[in-house]
Amino acid sequence: MFRIPFSFVLPSLLCLLLFCSCQEDDPLDMTDLNPVTGEEGVETIFDGTLDLSDPFNYGSQSIPGYINRDNTDGNEITDEGATLGRVLFYDQALSANNTISCASCHVQELAFGDDAVVSVGVSGTTARHSMRLINARFGNEERFFWDERANSLETQATMPIRDHVEMGFSGEDGDPTFGELIERMSGLEYYNELFANAFGSSEITEDRMQDALAQFIRSIQSFDSKFDAGRAAVGNNGANFPNFTEEENRGKQLFLADAQLDRTGTRVGGGLGCGDCHQAPEFSILPGSGNNGVITSILAEGPELDITRSPTLRDLYRPDGAENGPFMHDGSLATINDVIDHYNSIPAVNRGLDRRLSSGGNPQRLNITADERAALVAFLKTLGGTAVYTDERWSDPFESRE
Repeated sequence: MFRIPFSFVLPSLLCLLLFCSCQEDDPLDMTDLNPVTGEEGVETIFDGTLDLSDPFNYGSQSIPGYINRDNTDGNEITDEGATLGRVLFYDQALSANNTISCASCHVQELAFGDDAVVSVGVSGTTARHSMRLINARFGNEERFFWDERANSLETQATMPIRDHVEMGFSGEDGDPTFGELIERMSGLEYYNELFANAFGSSEITEDRMQDALAQFIRSIQSFDSKFDAGRAAVGNNGANFPNFTEEENRGKQLFLADAQLDRTGTRVGGGLGCGDCHQAPEFSILPGSGNNGVITSILAEGPELDITRSPTLRDLYRPDGAENGPFMHDGSLATINDVIDHYNSIPAVNRGLDRRLSSGGNPQRLNITADERAALVAFLKTLGGTAVYTDERWSDPFESRE
């Protein structure tokens, strides 16, 4: 149910989950705006922010024993690789005009998402809302972007860099090529040091960039929520959590229990069915899910029936209670209550609609009561963590240059 399209993708996902087509603006100004000279190494550029001899712990972070879904598939996180990935993620030199980084659209303080409906790239605005990147690792779905067009996080990682609108190294329409980006990076001493530290030689390749970016993104994890404290105290997702209020426990049950729909699509019993698609305890999207009925195209190019990816439902709320919206691939639902309204009454059946959101050819009508809505919201708030919003290991290493 709760497909709050999880906003991997960058620019996104890295520059990820930005996952967008493009919208062309004025020709790119290729003036060399590079803020550093090629001779400046790690020590000079980062002024103590990075210590290659004593990196942050990325590769052996504590993960709860009940978290079992993982899409890593061979590219294991190393401290050295994720350190390089962190620099790549925040470096504006990876955009054609030195103004945009992956972090421009995936902001740590916003759960590595964007509070704008669309993000600004080097040549206009993105065609989809930037997906939140928290816990991108912890799910069985291996494909990324809202439409799942990237077969892995590694593949996805450099697609925003290659996009004309997002970061501008498309090699088309007057844009520089990806090879020119590698040439630029090879002239920056800090990358020679970082690639040698991560891979044993200073050679810069797209494959190495993809691996490092994916390692950094997969390292961004959030497991210090009220939900995690409760889950650790019991043996399963369904039991009442001792640290939850009665309302929060009721909201959890509503989330996890299937909705019983009659042939008209009307709920006649059961819960709300959110957990059918958003699997606890990771709250990641179930592979093979259909679209959720939000099929509007920001570019007005017709319905987007292939929007089937979602970020985790963890960290929908920040520690101060603010929401990490807007939600969905088109940013059309500004608040969690808007999202609940959508699932309460799916607008219409379409040929790609997930089968769980209709019955008898009719879209679901959950008829959620005010008490149920309040309980569901109370539960969703328990999925928000704290440390991920401020942890230095995921912060901007270039801040010392500001």
